[in-house]
Amino acid sequence: MKILLTNDDGIHAEGLRVLAEELGKEHEVCILAPDQERSGVSHAMSLKAPGKIRKHGSNSWSCSGTPADCVILAGLGAIPFAPEVVVSGINRGPNLGTDIVYSGTCGAARQASIHGIPAIAVSCAAYHDPMQYLGAASFVRRHFTRLVSACRGDIFININAPNSRSEELAGRWAFPSKRRYFDQLKSFDAPDGYSYCFLSDTRIETIAEIGSDHDVVNKGEVAISAILVHPQSSDIGPLGTRWP
Repeated sequence: MKILLTNDDGIHAEGLRVLAEELGKEHEVCILAPDQERSGVSHAMSLKAPGKIRKHGSNSWSCSGTPADCVILAGLGAIPFAPEVVVSGINRGPNLGTDIVYSGTCGAARQASIHGIPAIAVSCAAYHDPMQYLGAASFVRRHFTRLVSACRGDIFININAPNSRSEELAGRWAFPSKRRYFDQLKSFDAPDGYSYCFLSDTRIETIAEIGSDHDVVNKGEVAISAILVHPQSSDIGPLGTRWP
């Protein structure tokens, strides 16, 4: 199949390289990724500024925009490659549960799904070196057809894999966990008249639930979650009820 690879860690990220090498064994692979790290940009798009694309070699380009921009531009023909599937990653760090809202990795997969292209977001659930991306990449390659077939309609697949070189990782369907973020603010007033604010020492609390993506990864398996693209309304009030 013709696979477009993108990410939010940038064109030079190791996770992207490992994924390209692994999927390239069996498929035609093309890369269009941000020219630098765009972590945490969610589904941001460059609506006013032009997207600047640079070729890096055979079937590899970088873009000045966001991960979602990369998918949009590829889909509109900005590069000579019409993707049949989009795979975003491999992200350095997990995208578990609530992380999906913030993740540029998942933003790219969501954008592809909106375009009607099957999409898979892939993350390695570790933050520190040595990062081992082969386990995640191998899992996606071995189960590629099944993963693509699970992208029905308005659904993309979100994968979180343990930090492992094993090419025999098992996977399990999981639901997104609930995570809370406890950020610390550090700031200082600079001579240029600005106050500079930095988020630091972030602590993440995950609600422990059996069968969640967090639970599955902690047990050493690959967590596979089917994510709905479109927002769903809750039943907090009967639909159609008028507020006078």
